[in-house]
Amino acid sequence: MARKFVFFDVGSTLLFANRDRMLQPLYERGIVPSEKDLRALECIVKNEFDDILEHDGRADHGFWDMFYMRLFEKHQLTDEPLRQRLIANTRNSSNWDQMRPGTRAALERIAARHQIAVISNADGKIAELLGRCGIADCFRTITDSGIVGHEKPHPRIFETALASLGAQPAESLYVGDVYAVDYHGATGAGMEAVLFDVCGAYRDKGLPRVETLEELISLLA
Repeated sequence: MARKFVFFDVGSTLLFANRDRMLQPLYERGIVPSEKDLRALECIVKNEFDDILEHDGRADHGFWDMFYMRLFEKHQLTDEPLRQRLIANTRNSSNWDQMRPGTRAALERIAARHQIAVISNADGKIAELLGRCGIADCFRTITDSGIVGHEKPHPRIFETALASLGAQPAESLYVGDVYAVDYHGATGAGMEAVLFDVCGAYRDKGLPRVETLEELISLLA
């Protein structure tokens, strides 16, 4: 299949969590989970969340709601206002400003052979964040659920992004980190999809996946 267009998720794909800002309310309580523990929890919750959406078609709680529910259970915390502060911090796009070295160079290599764009579940400010991180100009278009009014996996956000480039689903690839939201949403819209699986949640699932942009470049080649 000729992949003329490559669309990217942002959070946990191109940009990563600023833990110091995001988890500051937790740190103030003297609770500082290790990065290893947070990655392991992310894997557990991704599989749990995927299973709920795959079998029930919907989830009573969002992904980050479930993530912090499990984190609080682990640390025997019952402070609901604190949990809601952490969820709000995580949904704030400005707290996703950590970028892996070489990201821009990798995007430029991909953009030399494909038209690239963004599809993100965000708060209407993802273009601003990408600009501050120095990579917004890599993309032909940036589609933000906070502006479109529909979140992945709803087909409308994928359709909006495809239309922004005049792209056909069959010639488009989507790269994102959550199966039920990104992979399922994109393939449901007729696109090809690859999971950006840094934490290894899908390592044994038999799904197309990469852990780095360099691996993606090899896959696209």
